[in-house]
Amino acid sequence: MPTQASKITYVTLFADETIHPKYEAAIKKLSKSLGKHYQMYIGEEAVESKDGEFAVHSPIDTSIVVGYFPIGNKKHAKAAVAAARSAFPAWSRVAWQERVKILLRTAELMDERKFEIAAAISYEAGKNRTEALAEVWEALDAIRVFAKSMEENEGYIKKTGPGGPGEDCTVVMKPYGVWPVISPFNFPFMLANGMASGALITGNTVILKPTSAAPLTGLMLYRVYRDAGVPAGAVNFVTGPGSNYEDEFTKDPQVGGIAFTGSMDVGMRLFHEFQRSQPCIKPVVMELGSKNPVIITEKADMKKAVEGVVRAAYGYSGQKCSAASRVYVQRSVKKDFLAALKNRLKEVRVMDPRAKEAFMGPLINKAAVETFEDAVKSAGKKGKIFFGGKVLRKGLYGKGYYVEPTVAIDLPSGHRLFREELFVPFVVVDDFKTLDEALEKANDTEYGLTAGIFSEDKAEVQKFLDEIQFGVIYANRKGGATTGAWPGAQSFVGWKASGATGKGVGGPSYLLSYLREQSQTVVTE
Repeated sequence: MPTQASKITYVTLFADETIHPKYEAAIKKLSKSLGKHYQMYIGEEAVESKDGEFAVHSPIDTSIVVGYFPIGNKKHAKAAVAAARSAFPAWSRVAWQERVKILLRTAELMDERKFEIAAAISYEAGKNRTEALAEVWEALDAIRVFAKSMEENEGYIKKTGPGGPGEDCTVVMKPYGVWPVISPFNFPFMLANGMASGALITGNTVILKPTSAAPLTGLMLYRVYRDAGVPAGAVNFVTGPGSNYEDEFTKDPQVGGIAFTGSMDVGMRLFHEFQRSQPCIKPVVMELGSKNPVIITEKADMKKAVEGVVRAAYGYSGQKCSAASRVYVQRSVKKDFLAALKNRLKEVRVMDPRAKEAFMGPLINKAAVETFEDAVKSAGKKGKIFFGGKVLRKGLYGKGYYVEPTVAIDLPSGHRLFREELFVPFVVVDDFKTLDEALEKANDTEYGLTAGIFSEDKAEVQKFLDEIQFGVIYANRKGGATTGAWPGAQSFVGWKASGATGKGVGGPSYLLSYLREQSQTVVTE
């Protein structure tokens, strides 16, 4: 099912001049409605909270209040589960072909509203226009890939057998029920959409619980589903701290599964609590970040390697679970690589992401700045900062959370900065003598999401493909050494501590995570 969106990538968007007037108009329109008060939606009801509201401040400029949202609590969590459970029988029995039509209509509405949604992403998450728009296109293309999977597999209904004389045998994949969908700040539209659309198109019902950093974007996703024809209760929208929902979501026996994207610590806690508290084993769909390596051999195209590292490490200020954060360079070319990297980073400007020229914008919050400062301090004790390392505080920078793109060198290979996911624009560089050594260092992590190599030697590339222990891998990708997976092209799947199912969003097996198999036999003789 080729689509216009399939032709869009994070790289081609930078060269598309037609997006700018429409994006700027959407930014202007949204700026006039900032500071509004919003509600939650549970079943047929628009809901407020006696616990009050929380304000969403833009990381671009913290004096900007994007909006006010209800502080949901356990009562709202319980009500949302009940509403989703009540809607499940009817929604699950809707013919799969009709669910596909509704979700495809959802994708059409996303396309119509893409500039409005991108503007909200920029204000809430601090993402530049090209990355914000690409996120919306990625979301709608994910739905189209899901629809294609449903159609190609005929709703996951397959005739089998017979097992014996007169037996009519069918294998049917059926939904589990209610799915809380808990999404992060960095891709507030796409990641929520990937999980929610996967659950909905397979007949499950959903409770959208967006990050408190970007609830307006989550509300826009909810509205798209509802306007496309997803019934009230089949999709619900709640806001507030995750801690206010965690107990109900993990312990309520009416919950069929949990979909979560976020930190490994939170994800593992949810996983263990859910399995411990439920009366039976239930599915969990999780993507839990990573510590992504790039290997650069002496046979690499150095210009290509530098560009690939810069885009992967510093795009969206390093706040991607796929961001490159470790670089291993063969010793014979390390000096040349570092010199070229420094020259390229001198061209990178940190600025208001709403500006046309923006590449790097702000970090999401004060805690992220503190993580950056701690990493810089730690690197200076055992190694040194090769480039960057400063928090930007003057002028416009003083109103938001801005830092420099940073490179650290000369750290011991076992240093924590090679192991801990930071989610800031901070890269550690190490060297290696042989490709075997580089692969050993790259694989020496509990994570396993994305990885890249730069080498013009086919044997080296093949060795990397054969031996690297990550789910999404790239060779010689100038547009992003470890980033930029696109639905239908690159399945986004985490290995080891980076994922829970072994099935990636945008891949051929992803929808199976939301379905369970039933073998049906009817004797006809």
